[in-house]
Amino acid sequence: MRHLGLDQLWLMVSPGNPLKPAAGMGTQAERLASARRIADGRRIIATDIESRLGTRYTRDTLRELQRRFPCARFVWLMGADNLIQLPRWGRWQEIIRAMPMLVVPRPGATRRALAGQAAKWNHKYRLPARAGLCLAKMTAPAWILLPVRENAASATELRRRILEGTKP
Repeated sequence: MRHLGLDQLWLMVSPGNPLKPAAGMGTQAERLASARRIADGRRIIATDIESRLGTRYTRDTLRELQRRFPCARFVWLMGADNLIQLPRWGRWQEIIRAMPMLVVPRPGATRRALAGQAAKWNHKYRLPARAGLCLAKMTAPAWILLPVRENAASATELRRRILEGTKP
């Protein structure tokens, strides 16, 4: 986080993703408890702020966060797998314009994400990885593909490991 100039990372537990089936999804309380086991409560915060804000769509959540925390500089963190499906999200171009984005490589998704509609639409705003330290200070649209190994751990996988008592 320090290398990216971030003070905190918020694990925002959504009340529900309209693009995912509810079947097999834990309750929000279970998912929040799982996120809190990963968080340290200081630099990594697990939060149900989206429920408390009463927002359902990402763009509305981002807008409300910016309204409530006008002095904060937010960076939207998403996996490359979500960058692929971003055009299916409501008002997805507004999300890109809302705040700088940091995209984390994901196995089987990174190349497809970079060739996908959202990356193509947003291509002129892609910055080199070395700009990562400045990303939080930049005005959107701006985005970086984090130059790290692809990470296979999904939220679902992390929850499964925690429930089984194995290390995430």
